[in-house]
Amino acid sequence: MLPSLYRFPSSSHLLRRAFSTTPRTNLARMTVVGRLAADPEATVTSTGRELVKYAVGSSDGTGENQKTSWYRFTAFADGPRKEYLLGLKKGTLVYVEGDAKLDNYQAEDGKTHQALKLVQRAITALSRPQHQQPEATEQPS
Repeated sequence: MLPSLYRFPSSSHLLRRAFSTTPRTNLARMTVVGRLAADPEATVTSTGRELVKYAVGSSDGTGENQKTSWYRFTAFADGPRKEYLLGLKKGTLVYVEGDAKLDNYQAEDGKTHQALKLVQRAITALSRPQHQQPEATEQPS
């Protein structure tokens, strides 16, 4: 009888399962590629925590069928990461990864609305905005 050429792990190895001490959370991730709607802005929460807010527009389709979707991101960045974000200008093409959560809230009129909350995990500038030609100014004579 020939010896077996393949070795299979024992079945006890297959039955092992890793457990975590942290509770399971339902988490949705989004990736958006688009242009910054405006320069990112630094703000401070009521608890004193600093954050950076910005919006990204992502277009789909061509010509008259082109539609743009807008996404608002919040970044809890500090130090060099915060400075990097604040250095990005309106129109910069960015790749953003973030955690997404759909929240319900009640407006002043009593109606219930939903808002998509996006918290940035990573951002990469893919290209800087194209500079517009400065308008010609007349020289006083």
